[in-house]
Amino acid sequence: MRGPVDLFGQSLQPSMRQFEELATRQGYRQVAGVDEAGRGPLAGPVVAAAIILPPGVDLPGVNDSKKLTPSRRDKLFDLIHSRAVAIGVGIGDHLLIDRINILQATLAAMGQAVNALSLPPDYLLIDGISCIPLSIPQRTIKKGDSASISIAAASIIAKVTRDRLMAVYDRQYPGYGFAEHKGYGCVSHLAAIASLGPCPIHRTTFRGVKEHVKGER
Repeated sequence: MRGPVDLFGQSLQPSMRQFEELATRQGYRQVAGVDEAGRGPLAGPVVAAAIILPPGVDLPGVNDSKKLTPSRRDKLFDLIHSRAVAIGVGIGDHLLIDRINILQATLAAMGQAVNALSLPPDYLLIDGISCIPLSIPQRTIKKGDSASISIAAASIIAKVTRDRLMAVYDRQYPGYGFAEHKGYGCVSHLAAIASLGPCPIHRTTFRGVKEHVKGER
């Protein structure tokens, strides 16, 4: 019999649950997937999400947020919120990024997201190779957003949350195109920085911005 399918008729890979099932067999009960969005942009925050899903939850279509269209992400954002046991979000703003660097700001945002969960997790599955500085058992997974359903769900929550924040910033700081490129260093964004100068949410330590900070060469 065919397994669960996504909103577009494509099969959900059973392997997306392998890490959660392994943790459960090891005795863990509240397994949280953790991921982030926004490490690469020149402006705005890095946003992290942590999610605890019920065992065997049906989330057809959930995958790495980068592989999904904006409309699919929006639909899945609502679906995940309706079925998750707990969701936490953490934000590392541009000031924190400039002060402690993007990796440390990302880990701080991930820690915030975990601590924001209404149900304390006893095990973490983290996208990437860096552990979060928390005293909770955890496992890092390269490309985890394509291998773990809870990490994939967290990637969608983080991405949609950040995209919506950047749409707000687009209205506050017109002329940069934040609603379109979300702060990434595309040609039009770099041209806007060169023409207008950095705005208050630009990351002044990033190449493409720092060259235009007053007093910098």
